[in-house]
Amino acid sequence: MRSKGQASSQTVRTATASFNGADYKSLLTSNRAKVDSLASVAPDIPEITRLRFALAFPDQAEAESNLKDTIAWREGAGRSIVESAAAAVAKATENGGWDNEAVANAAPNAATINEFITSKSILTLSTEAGDLLYVIRASGIDDKAMMNKVPVPQLVDFFLYVKEVHSLVANARSERTGRLCGVVFANDIKGTRNIPDKRFSEALTSSSQQYEKLYPAMAGQTMILNLPFILQAFVGLFKPLFPKSVQERLVFTSAPVLAKLSELTPLTTDASTRKAFDAEITKLLR
Repeated sequence: MRSKGQASSQTVRTATASFNGADYKSLLTSNRAKVDSLASVAPDIPEITRLRFALAFPDQAEAESNLKDTIAWREGAGRSIVESAAAAVAKATENGGWDNEAVANAAPNAATINEFITSKSILTLSTEAGDLLYVIRASGIDDKAMMNKVPVPQLVDFFLYVKEVHSLVANARSERTGRLCGVVFANDIKGTRNIPDKRFSEALTSSSQQYEKLYPAMAGQTMILNLPFILQAFVGLFKPLFPKSVQERLVFTSAPVLAKLSELTPLTTDASTRKAFDAEITKLLR
């Protein structure tokens, strides 16, 4: 392994603990007793969701405890998020395709947040294998200006809404294809020159921590891409910013195709750019 100062040209990986890509039916069969047992705790929760809790929490008591906490959130503080996401996904897919506008407009506090978070800086795509790929370019978000208008709890709700939408899509895709699908995160650090606004970092950390509890066995690898040279010596400082389970799936590497883009929109508007990016991501995920 090369030194920290050479991280951008050398992939730096930690151990990976993800069930993405596994055969859905086989996982159900091997975890049948536990999945069925969790039904006594949450009879109305879909089988695939109970499977994810069984996979993420090998201890039965821990799985039940976390599932109960999740149900409490979905029926309490997160109820409006859950209901809005379900309605938005239904509307987005009603014609057989995907209307992203319907999803974006239904997000919590969308009127304000959508001024700052657009397809130029954040996109959800699909990997060639079938997982969702959440691409974020932090330098494309004026986080300070946004946080002057958006309280931290409101931004946390926004990100949890995104995660709920991802969960609905990934679960439906898993049941349709027979392949357990999840979400891969691509954090593009190109252009980053300043430390993120403290309030923005707080919202990201809070939503990430809740994600691990509310949507277990959903996240795949988290890639930190195109780290600027000035920050390469501090690779070791990035890891503690993520929950422990995410730390196990961190990848620091370069993504030249992505680095050449001034914004992310060509990934959805230019076929040749998208093809090159798909090939790049496929290679990075091997």
